[in-house]
Amino acid sequence: MKGQAVRSVPLPKLIFEKSRKGRVGCNVPVADTPEVDLKAALGQVREELHLPEVSELEVLRHFTILSHVNYGIETGFYPLGSCTMKYNPKINERTAALPGFSMLHPMQPASMIPGAMEILLGVQDMLKEITGFDYITLQPVAGAHGEMTCLMLIRAYHESRGEGKQRHTILVPDSAHGTNPASAARCGYDVKSIPTDADGNTDLKALEAALDDSIAGLMLTNPSTLGLFEPNITKICEMVHKAGGMVFCDGANMNAMVGTTRPGDHGFDCMHLNLHKTFSTPHGGGGPGCGAIGIKSHLEPFLPVPIVQRVDGKPSLDWHRPHSIGRVSPYYGQFLMEVRAYTYLRAYGKEKMHEISHYAVLNANYIKARLKDVLPAAYDRPCMHECVLTAEKYKKQHGVRALDISKRLIDYGFHPPTNYFPLIVPEAMMIEPTETECKETLDAFCDAMIEICTEAVNDPDLLHNAPTSQIVGRLDETKAVKELDVRWRTKREGVKV
Repeated sequence: MKGQAVRSVPLPKLIFEKSRKGRVGCNVPVADTPEVDLKAALGQVREELHLPEVSELEVLRHFTILSHVNYGIETGFYPLGSCTMKYNPKINERTAALPGFSMLHPMQPASMIPGAMEILLGVQDMLKEITGFDYITLQPVAGAHGEMTCLMLIRAYHESRGEGKQRHTILVPDSAHGTNPASAARCGYDVKSIPTDADGNTDLKALEAALDDSIAGLMLTNPSTLGLFEPNITKICEMVHKAGGMVFCDGANMNAMVGTTRPGDHGFDCMHLNLHKTFSTPHGGGGPGCGAIGIKSHLEPFLPVPIVQRVDGKPSLDWHRPHSIGRVSPYYGQFLMEVRAYTYLRAYGKEKMHEISHYAVLNANYIKARLKDVLPAAYDRPCMHECVLTAEKYKKQHGVRALDISKRLIDYGFHPPTNYFPLIVPEAMMIEPTETECKETLDAFCDAMIEICTEAVNDPDLLHNAPTSQIVGRLDETKAVKELDVRWRTKREGVKV
C-alpha cells in the first residue's frame, strides 16, 4: 500500500547452496576408540557423503523459512474433496505424546500394557456403535489397506462355502475411488464397472443385469464421490445379497454420516474407515494412516489375528483363529493413531457426535449455493459433505480449464480443491470444507472463486499463467512427472553426486 514499506521475502535457497566448506554446526568430541578402516570393515564406501556444511543458526533459519513457505491446515483452508483435510485438535497430540503411550514397546506382552489395550478396545467399541457393525479391527494401516482387507475377508467367506473360484468378479461404480478397482485386482478379482444414472445414483438396471453367480461383491462409496447419498442403498444391498454377493462400503466419506446414520444398518457387510480423515488423526504428508474396518458377524471367523478382546472383563489377545486370513500388519495397527482417535471420539461423545456430519453437510451445501451461478453442480440436488462442481463452460467458451482456476486460486492464498475427480464429471472441482471451517473462511473462499471465474471470462491468460505470486510458478506437468529429478547437483567439477 502507498506510504508503507513492502517487505521483500527472499527466495529460499537450498541448504547445499548455503554450505561453506569447513563450517560446522556442532562440536563433535574426539574419538577415544581406535580408528577403523571402513573399506576393510564394510567394503566399498563413498569417498565423500557430500552433506551440507552449515552452522546451527543457518540450519534453524533454513527450516524456519521453509515452514513459512509451506501450506497446511494451520495456515489456510484446505478444501481437497474426498480427503477430509479437517483440523487435528492439539489435545490429540498431547495425549498421543504421553510417555505411557509413546514409549511403549510393540512387543510388550498384553498383560503388561492394560492401559494401551483399553484404548484399543475403547476405539473398537465406539466405532462399532458409530458404524453399526458387529466387529472392528484396527490392524489395517491405511484406507486402501482396509479395502483390501475387506476383500480378503469376502474371498475367505466365499471359499469357506466352496464358491471361491466361482465368484471371481467385483462390481465397482464408475464414480469410485481408483483404489477400489486396484484393491479388487490386487486380490485376484476381475473388475466390472457399473454406470451412474442421470440423477447421480447407481444405475439399478445395469446393476441387475450384472448380477449373477460369478459376483463376489460390490464396492460402493456412500455418500458417493459425487457427494451424493445413495437413496437406493438398502435395495442395492438386497439385490447383491440375493445374488450371493457381499457389499463393501468405502468409508472415505464417512464424515457425512458420523453420528447421524450407520452404514451397518443400510445392509453393508463390511466397510473401511479412515481414522486419519473422519476421526481427526493427522492426514497428509505420507501418513501415518489408519484404515480400520467394520464387519458383520458372518465375516468374523476370518478376521486378521490377533483379535483384541475382553475375557472376564480383562483385555486379551486371541491368536487361535483357524479360519483367519492371517496378519495384515505388524502388531495391532497404528497405535498412536488410535490414541488420537480415542481422544477425539471422547471429546465429542455420543451426545454431540452428530454435529460432525451436520456441520460438514451444511458447509458443503453453503459453498454449493454460493457458487451455483459461476460453477454449477454436476448434479443439482442437495449434496452431503462435499460438492462436485463443473467448470466445463469456461473450457468450452474461454479455453480455461478447472486446473487453471485452481492454479489462480493459489494466488488468492487458498489451497486448490480436488480437480478432475470423479472422472465422470467434465472439468470437475470437488470441494470439501469439513465441519471445522467457519462461515467467514467459506465466504472468503467463495468470494475468491467468484472473482476468478470473472477473470476467466475477461482475462483468460491471467489464469493460464497462474500462479504468479509464489516461489514456484506454473510447472510443465508432463515434464515434471516424466523427468522427476529432486537431486542436488554440486557445481564443482569432477564431483559426482
